[in-house]
Amino acid sequence: MNKLTLPSNRVLNFGIFFATVITIAIALYMEHVMLLSPCGLCITQRVFFILCGFVCLAAAIHNPEATTRRLYSLIAASMCVFGSYFSIRQIWLQHLPEDEVPACGPGLTYIMDNFPFIETLNFLLKGDGNCAEVVFRLFGIFSIPQMALIAYTGLFSLCLFMAFRRTEA
Repeated sequence: MNKLTLPSNRVLNFGIFFATVITIAIALYMEHVMLLSPCGLCITQRVFFILCGFVCLAAAIHNPEATTRRLYSLIAASMCVFGSYFSIRQIWLQHLPEDEVPACGPGLTYIMDNFPFIETLNFLLKGDGNCAEVVFRLFGIFSIPQMALIAYTGLFSLCLFMAFRRTEA
């Protein structure tokens, strides 16, 4: 009987890195070609995709022993958890009744130019009325933060698999 052989953690880490590169490329396409301006929460979600990708790239290049390999996978999984939090926050904002949606603030460029770093960071982490607007739906169903949450869930699952798999292929 033939056994299914799973790719090594190194291959999976490279795969996650490339998946995050593709995700960021899609986000940049949506921003620069489709002219969809990212809100603060969208930018924050991008940061956590990038961090997850860089952790997995470092793990793939380093190709460590079991304990360190597990640590890399858990750090990458935690980036997915943090990114998921911001996706869920944006989905929540998008589902608020209109009268409960926070007011829209100025654009990110204005905030970065005129406010201290802490206030800019607070804007990125909390979101505002701009984050509650649904500007695109894939197949008329999934909003951008819902697609991000699906991607984070898949990446998180793969990172946990790598952290706790019994044998290395």
